[in-house]
Amino acid sequence: MASTSATMGHLPSGIGICTTIPDILYLPELIFGGLVWILVACTYVVPANPQGWVMFVSVFCFTMTFIWMCIFACGVHQNSRGWATADFVYHGVAALFYLSASVALAKVTIDKKDDTLFNYRLDISAVVFSYIATLLYFIHAIFSAWRWKSF
Repeated sequence: MASTSATMGHLPSGIGICTTIPDILYLPELIFGGLVWILVACTYVVPANPQGWVMFVSVFCFTMTFIWMCIFACGVHQNSRGWATADFVYHGVAALFYLSASVALAKVTIDKKDDTLFNYRLDISAVVFSYIATLLYFIHAIFSAWRWKSF
């Protein structure tokens, strides 16, 4: 893995997104965000509003992260400071969205006592994966902020 000090002043492109920090986090973000999306779609949450928010956040972040990863892989950013700023802002907003969705989903899951054990386990899994996705986006935002400041 490349050292962070050598790569902090530029934005990677091509296969470089698989070897640099924070861009190596794109794939785990996609995996855990997709798992949240699938698990929430498989469960029935009685208050539909938190489930709708969680679905919006997971689908939006999954789609945008995939597009963002493709932009970086194709080198569209042309090593611009503006793209570094946008990377930091996007991942910060995504972390905030996922945190709000995770808290809402956790609250609904805790309040849900009379459901079957299988559905409850799906809900618990969705909550855990949403908090993992939150952590990944937060870490990505921190490293993106460092990269943005070093530009």
